[in-house]
Amino acid sequence: MKFGVLTGGGDCPGLNAAIRAVVLRAGAGGDTVIGFLDGWRGVRDGVSRPISTGEVQGILGTGGTILGSSRTNPFANAEEAERVRANIAESGIDYLVAIGGDDTLNAAREWFRRGGRVVGVPKTMDNDVNGTDWTFGFDSASTVAVDAAERLRDTARSHHRAIVLEVMGRHAGWVALATGMAAGGDVTLVPEERYDEARLMARVRAAVDTRGFALVVASEGIDIGVARGSAGARDEFGHELLRERGVGAELARRIEKETGIESRSAQIGHIQRGGPPTLFDRLLATRLGAQAVDLARAGKNGHVAVLRGESVVGVPLDAALRSPKLVGPPWIDLMHSLET
Repeated sequence: MKFGVLTGGGDCPGLNAAIRAVVLRAGAGGDTVIGFLDGWRGVRDGVSRPISTGEVQGILGTGGTILGSSRTNPFANAEEAERVRANIAESGIDYLVAIGGDDTLNAAREWFRRGGRVVGVPKTMDNDVNGTDWTFGFDSASTVAVDAAERLRDTARSHHRAIVLEVMGRHAGWVALATGMAAGGDVTLVPEERYDEARLMARVRAAVDTRGFALVVASEGIDIGVARGSAGARDEFGHELLRERGVGAELARRIEKETGIESRSAQIGHIQRGGPPTLFDRLLATRLGAQAVDLARAGKNGHVAVLRGESVVGVPLDAALRSPKLVGPPWIDLMHSLET
């Protein structure tokens, strides 16, 4: 059997571990693998190369992706969709392994609906793919964010300030939730909960009155009403580019204006995406990549490898993409009960 593999969407730690698992699992059964470069763009444009088992031996702990990535929608129009079909046919692959988040997997589902053979591997630092308990990339990104929060807490304590840490998270606040809970944040703001400015100010005042400083963790995608900055531009899947919204800076400005407490903000942005994967993400990415090969060999077309409890299994792409996995009320209640 001949496999094709791609990595699409935003990069995150664990992508190379997943590629490695696909190549080694395929090679162990006598199968071969080619890699499409820069995600679905490589499929659309017919840009690929063989990947040997020797090439992937040293990539398990490296960040990024050796195949490159992009936020390309290969089915944006009929002409591009036809190019995808023709290039996959010319490559001679039997199964495509699509490694990515919602957008990448939605494109995989569209290819499946058009008669293609494809299996998926869910990855995203946002942890918002519905069909799996956890996605790789999330643990690594949250670990980086916690480290940043703890460093900012030291500075806030030294200068008696309120500091806002802005972390990634468009619709799902899993990274902010994990960061706020693990770093002992005074307030954590997630997109799933309505923004309450009066509560924010009260919590910041109480923290400063009690111990002389405050730490606020905020998802970049929260709605705080009229803000100073907005990117306006959108990617090929219609998502607003969030880098210019400046949620953290705006929150710090409001806190200082309302409370008189000297406030600062930090936006760690793409720092969360890079670097080596954690142990958890290395193991999860490896298990999911290997399972994708097994799904293809079992003829489970249109399925995605997911983590369910202690087991890695396959579920239909429709089930995995039914809706985003958001932070629910039990998590939010726990988060609030631990805010100091």
